[in-house]
Amino acid sequence: QVQLVESGGGLVQAGGSLRLSCAASGRTFSSYAMGWFRQAPGKERGFVAAISWNSIRTYYADSVKGRFTISRDNAKNTVYLQMNSLKPEDTAVYYCAAGRTIATAAGGYVYWGQGTQVTVSV
Repeated sequence: QVQLVESGGGLVQAGGSLRLSCAASGRTFSSYAMGWFRQAPGKERGFVAAISWNSIRTYYADSVKGRFTISRDNAKNTVYLQMNSLKPEDTAVYYCAAGRTIATAAGGYVYWGQGTQVTVSV
């Protein structure tokens, strides 16, 4: 069992930056691939970024490539999402998720956090 708690969301102006954190409980965090997803009002939850258990592989949605960076610190049981050059269309609730293998589909993840709101103003 893995419990995930996101933090770091908030209100930021377009062009600004935020860093989201996802703290995981449990001693097996380092064995899980981690992903970030987001859901805007009226839209389906969509993939943002993912990282393998050993940080060797990372995947990004085309819409965030070059602006967002996913990383993890297994010693701290934490995964991060650094978001730069934010745009109003990045506004959403951001969720982190844990799964056995790295994936871009939500169905590939077993455990989910409760989400953190990111709002980007014009």
